[in-house]
Amino acid sequence: MLDTIFRGVFDTDMTSVIGLSDFLLCVGSALIIGLILTGSYMWKTRYTKSFVATLAMLPAIVCVVIMMVNGNVGAGVAVAGAFSLVRFRSFPGSAKEIGAIFLAMGTGLVVGMGYIGYAFLIAVIFGGMTLLYNYLDFGTGKRMALYKTLHITIPEDLDYTGVFDEILKRYTEECELIQVKTTNMGSLFRLTYNLKLKMASEEKNLIDELRCRNGNLEITVSKLENGDER
Repeated sequence: MLDTIFRGVFDTDMTSVIGLSDFLLCVGSALIIGLILTGSYMWKTRYTKSFVATLAMLPAIVCVVIMMVNGNVGAGVAVAGAFSLVRFRSFPGSAKEIGAIFLAMGTGLVVGMGYIGYAFLIAVIFGGMTLLYNYLDFGTGKRMALYKTLHITIPEDLDYTGVFDEILKRYTEECELIQVKTTNMGSLFRLTYNLKLKMASEEKNLIDELRCRNGNLEITVSKLENGDER
């Protein structure tokens, strides 16, 4: 009875039929792998509930897609690619989020192909490396404190072209104007710079000199806004 229910209407003697027990084994394994990857991602990382819930389900979703196309990786990737088109409506994720999604999809594909042992091995290895990198704060250091994003508000009648260059050259090693935006109904400009300070202790002196130049309007100095953290 169960074999009849779970048999595809297009199945023939020339196509392989996935048994219910094998199907449940693969999906269950994919769900466990999703939990492993999600747990390793969540540790010491800022995240949203919706993202981690989706990440935990993603290996099982990809696994089901691959199994339903009878292990045809080309067809499975094409279907997954069609799903990814929905992404254009949302904001792009950070590099870490994209990597986690790609890893989850990869392990789901491996499980869908039937290599459950390899999928668990991949999840343990990469999940362990994620935990290790988070524990060591890999990629951060004292020099990262020198990289800042600077927001300066100026009146509309002030020509911002090169007006702060002299000050910025004294306090920074690198400086780049990346955005000019109007605020307050067009009566103010908001300039955004990415910069690298020569000395972190000189940050207050930099702000004080900029205040004298911009008419004591709002100035904000923050961690470099590179989109990798949310």
